[in-house]
Amino acid sequence: MKVETLLGKLSRGFRSDFLNYDELTAQLEAWSSEFPEIVRLTSIGRSGEGRELWLLTLGREPDRVRPAVWVDGNMHASELCGSNVALAIAEDVVHLHVADDPKLHDLPHHVIERLRRTLFYILPRMSPDGAEAVLSSGRYVRSVTRDDPGARNRSRWVAEDVDKDGTMLSMRQRDAAGEYVECRDVPGWMLPRDIEDVGPFYKIYPEGRIENYDGFEIPSPHFLSDNRTDLNRNFPYAWMPEHAQAGAGEFPLSEPESRAVVAATTALPHLFAWLNLHTFGGVFIRPLGNKPDAQMQREDLAVFDQIGDWARRYAGYPMVSGYEEFTYEADKPLHGDLIDYAYHQRGCIAMVCELWDLFRQAGVAAKPRFVDHYSKLTRSELVQLAQWDRERNRGRALRSWTPFRHPQLGEAEIGGLDPRSGIWNPPPEEIAQICAGQSAVLLRVAALAPDIRTQLAHTPLGRGLTRIDANIENRGYLPTYILESARKLDWNEPLIAECETRGCALEEGSRPRVSLGHLDGWGRGLFFDAAGFHYQRSRGNAHRRRLSWLVRGSGEVRIRVRSCRTGEVAQAIEVRN
Repeated sequence: MKVETLLGKLSRGFRSDFLNYDELTAQLEAWSSEFPEIVRLTSIGRSGEGRELWLLTLGREPDRVRPAVWVDGNMHASELCGSNVALAIAEDVVHLHVADDPKLHDLPHHVIERLRRTLFYILPRMSPDGAEAVLSSGRYVRSVTRDDPGARNRSRWVAEDVDKDGTMLSMRQRDAAGEYVECRDVPGWMLPRDIEDVGPFYKIYPEGRIENYDGFEIPSPHFLSDNRTDLNRNFPYAWMPEHAQAGAGEFPLSEPESRAVVAATTALPHLFAWLNLHTFGGVFIRPLGNKPDAQMQREDLAVFDQIGDWARRYAGYPMVSGYEEFTYEADKPLHGDLIDYAYHQRGCIAMVCELWDLFRQAGVAAKPRFVDHYSKLTRSELVQLAQWDRERNRGRALRSWTPFRHPQLGEAEIGGLDPRSGIWNPPPEEIAQICAGQSAVLLRVAALAPDIRTQLAHTPLGRGLTRIDANIENRGYLPTYILESARKLDWNEPLIAECETRGCALEEGSRPRVSLGHLDGWGRGLFFDAAGFHYQRSRGNAHRRRLSWLVRGSGEVRIRVRSCRTGEVAQAIEVRN
């Protein structure tokens, strides 16, 4: 059976629809059962409701340490498409291993071979509890469903299916002081009120009830009112408490999901690249998250510029600075962010992708700062989105408003946006194309890995002595320290060469263990320190080292070269005297 046919039979349909927890689990188990030599399925922990946090390890000899890539998706519960893309990348990695001559994203044969030597760790769903709630009920959950108000007595909104129709949407209520008005061109679509509008005017609330309601005061809705923690504010790098960072959690890694990710990845120093999948917007977000590019290592920035070029070419998305184009308030960085942890603490080429370019699909003009798309859309642009939903999304994102008598607020209507398909996530028809573009980018990033090679030679010297010469070089794109900013990390150790003998013995004075330092890679990112076309020159040979040992007698000499980031390569040579 052809590989494509077999993978098609095993697929649970993730390239055309969103999977619930049981379907996602079945997909992972199908791959691990069919391809046990390539796919390992483990759990790195359990969610608050007891669901497994499934991790795929992809590659032959999964216990053999070598450069590796991490992919995670769906840390924000409503952002379901991250799981689809993570699964698509996993399927593509399986394909490139089991197909005799895989044709994948226009990757040449030597890149496929490089990818076969790279490990992949894929966590398709970081927030299984939240995703299940979103899929089953439509309620908004930022990350996790845990609702722990503690001793707080203030009133707040709590999501609830008050009309018992199986879906939690929005409620609107007529109010002369309402901030919203219904769109004339697209009935049911709500727009911010303008001074020229004549009404009727509406207040819009989440479908649910008010806890600690005094019969008069209606609290302002907040997206974390009954699901307090945002996993992407709960990671340890630059964490700040709740009063300074909404969604932070009680303390860094207070949530089992974030704690499991940090515990797992801290044990994987060989990670060199990290993709954190979100929705929506159609953009890659790179470090720095807390400083402008002028304060970023130029070497790091050049590597991200190279990836940004691939992002535009293969996914159609721009790449922007987290600090310069994705802070919600100017000069106020986010705290406890996963990508900050991955870049600053794990030394990875770390980036977010906000999947699904809704704004571009709807013809909305680019904003000076990408984040302004989410909060600074004009009325005409909001109408464009409504028309896109009606004409190209089969009207999935808008439900009709139905009268309902709310037990606390009185006469109201329930309906409005159901943003699960078309707003928060792409329509099902768009998923496959998004998966393909993301995989094309990520696999090229994975091919940047350091690639350590050794060549041994021996020279008889007489009187039972032999000199062993080892040429050790990095043929990969990246240096063995990965990023210039990661050099300072105390665990980012240099290469060590070890000489082991069997039958023969090291001559006195030859050290069995030698530090090589780090080896350069051949890559430099895009435009970094490149000589002008009119004066082309290469760097020296800092990618290579030569070591020698003296051995006495006959036997086997084995040279091992290793570091925590590159794993180990070993080569043996026979000595006859």
